Amino acid sequence: MNSGRCANCMFMRKRCPSDCIFSPYFPSKNPQKFACVHRIYGASNVGKMLQELPVHFRNQAVDSMYFEAKCRIEDPVYGSVGIIFQLHHQILVTERELAKTRVEIALVNYFRHLQ
Repeated sequence: MNSGRCANCMFMRKRCPSDCIFSPYFPSKNPQKFACVHRIYGASNVGKMLQELPVHFRNQAVDSMYFEAKCRIEDPVYGSVGIIFQLHHQILVTERELAKTRVEIALVNYFRHLQ
């Protein structure tokens, strides 16, 4: 038995076994992380996904699930894709601004060369 229950076992109000798949990734000190992931994916599905992954990939998978779950809760329609769209739009705006600045620099250099 672990010294304390993980966030999953606390949420489910059950004992936390020593081999609990959730314990390393959802500590009891951060119950919001588990609640967020559970709300979107469900504890059973998260457990199945973690069991299918090699141990060295699990932490990254949990972080990814948590990020996607937070995004989905904040924006139920677009989730993390909404952030990608916003960033893509910012890149396009910045590229246009950079192109305009390059043209302005080229014009300044051209007129300096004429003098």
